[in-house]
Amino acid sequence: MAIECLEEAIRLHAKPMYVYHEIVHNRWVVDHFKDEGVIFVDDLEEVPDGSWLLFSAHGISPQIREQSKRRRLRTIDATCPLVTKVHREAIRFAAEGYTILLIGHAGHDEVIGTMGEAPESFRLVQDIDDAAKIEVENPEKLAYLTQTTLSVTETVEIIAKLKERFPHIVGPKKEDICYATQNRQEAVRTLSHQADVLLVVGSHNSSNSRRLAELGSSQNVLSHLIDGPDDIDLSWFHGGETVLITAGASAPESVVQECVDLLRWKFGGSVELQAVREEQVRFTLPVMAAT
Repeated sequence: MAIECLEEAIRLHAKPMYVYHEIVHNRWVVDHFKDEGVIFVDDLEEVPDGSWLLFSAHGISPQIREQSKRRRLRTIDATCPLVTKVHREAIRFAAEGYTILLIGHAGHDEVIGTMGEAPESFRLVQDIDDAAKIEVENPEKLAYLTQTTLSVTETVEIIAKLKERFPHIVGPKKEDICYATQNRQEAVRTLSHQADVLLVVGSHNSSNSRRLAELGSSQNVLSHLIDGPDDIDLSWFHGGETVLITAGASAPESVVQECVDLLRWKFGGSVELQAVREEQVRFTLPVMAAT
């Protein structure tokens, strides 16, 4: 949705089009839009007053929204609706006086944006060790939320530890980890036993892509995280391997197909499509107007 939103914004509005942070964490996508004249920034001071600015899929804090208004920037919000759901939960828990434990990775754009909704209410839990050690003033008024692109297995373990230590902790009514992340992780768990090598098409700054490669390694499969066909080292293969190819949630299908085509061209392999889950979810584009 965020990629389509940026494509439509370029078509409808005058250039240059600015984007706050990378539109998605995928090098191929970002480089493609740079070639189209899009300017990615990490500081709103880099954006001239009155310019068009698109917020990336990872979400932003209220402080960034306010700063954009002060600068009279014409904004388009391409935040993933699943991330927006987490923000709404954060606002609700904070308003009700909860301390919120956010399970996620420090410095990730999504984590920064979510914690920005109520900085005084949040504590970050990055792993099982944090969950085992963290202390809070009032364990009777405690909630948890999660980054949407985490390892499902690790997150379940962290939540279990928090519930063990804090029996009164509450969480969202539905899981926050996005369906695309969960489905791809399930596919790797289900299919990796058939493979000698796993290729994950995705960038190293993509949290969900890294989780897929880590999951493959944990299944004792030689796993490589690649941005595209140029990153494939042919010395990884001898011609008789079964290669499992999957992709991060924001990797373009065209790049995945280029990787498949390279292996078929070099080694003459056959291709078998296996589906673990059918994804039918579709998000509508935001209104293309100044906010």
